[in-house]
Amino acid sequence: MRRILYLSAGAALLGGGAMAEPAALPAPDTRSTLNFLTENDSYAPPRTDRWYTNGVRLGYSSPEAALPAPLAAMDGAIGRLLGPAQSRWGLALGQNIYTPRNTATFVPDRADRPYAGYAYLEASLDRRTEFTLDRFSLAGGIVGPGSLGRKTQDIVHELIGSKIPHGWRYQMRDEITFNLGWQRTWRYRLANLPGGLAVDALPAAEVALGTVAVYGQASARLRLGQGLERDFGPARIRPGGADTPAPLGEGFGWYVFAGGAGRLVGRDLFLDGSTWRSGSPSVHKRNAVADMEAGLAVFWNNVRLSYTHDWRTQEFTGQRKWFTYGIVNLAVAF
Repeated sequence: MRRILYLSAGAALLGGGAMAEPAALPAPDTRSTLNFLTENDSYAPPRTDRWYTNGVRLGYSSPEAALPAPLAAMDGAIGRLLGPAQSRWGLALGQNIYTPRNTATFVPDRADRPYAGYAYLEASLDRRTEFTLDRFSLAGGIVGPGSLGRKTQDIVHELIGSKIPHGWRYQMRDEITFNLGWQRTWRYRLANLPGGLAVDALPAAEVALGTVAVYGQASARLRLGQGLERDFGPARIRPGGADTPAPLGEGFGWYVFAGGAGRLVGRDLFLDGSTWRSGSPSVHKRNAVADMEAGLAVFWNNVRLSYTHDWRTQEFTGQRKWFTYGIVNLAVAF
């Protein structure tokens, strides 16, 4: 019955505004959450230093049912389309770094991914029901020297005794950016197994529009473990995910997971080059990209720690290999 309610909500959205049938909601989560994400190609064999080489993100999520007035009005308007939900707001600060395959040359290969740094601040609205999680987001940031990507990489490489990349003088120039995003994740219990184990599925859909990225994505995860009803899976930096609150409930839980995603890309600033400047470094992007992932999450009371290993297909012409990187996520509720 609950699935029928959520399918009717989706039909109302596609049908142009008919009000969704009300559904019973879970109790509001009265905790705040801090979410720390770090993504790096050195976490995953063969431990390279190229392409999407580093991402870091620190996010805060408010308690549910504690929206400021402007967001409460927005939430009410969304609720008339998608139905009622427990809602919370969030803020996140992040930085991504991109480099070509060969960072030892002073003049980068023009057929390889350009050097680029990206720093951003993202505001979000999350809406949770028993079986769905929606995230609406608005990110504003800067690409170029002002993102401090070069300084960050140089400092880290000095600390770990790694070689300093030489081609940053050719990085993308300063550019102010914005991006809108909407992601929905569904949660379906597939089987209950002996020993308190269960299997569920987390299909998801995501769209993004702005000067940084334009894409549509469909994905799915399968999970096996204990306490699956306590969260919607570990977080990852977009594309393919967002901060997710720490697990609800008490005690120990864990799960292993695997999944995949397919993405149609209309624009990627870090491959297509500057939105406003001519002569920006760029490469010819691929419009269809796929990801595969596998990982493990463990949680105890209000803390979740996870690791995800991602395999990504080629993102631009001339990229000869798939790309692998690791994702570490720590979420703490208080």
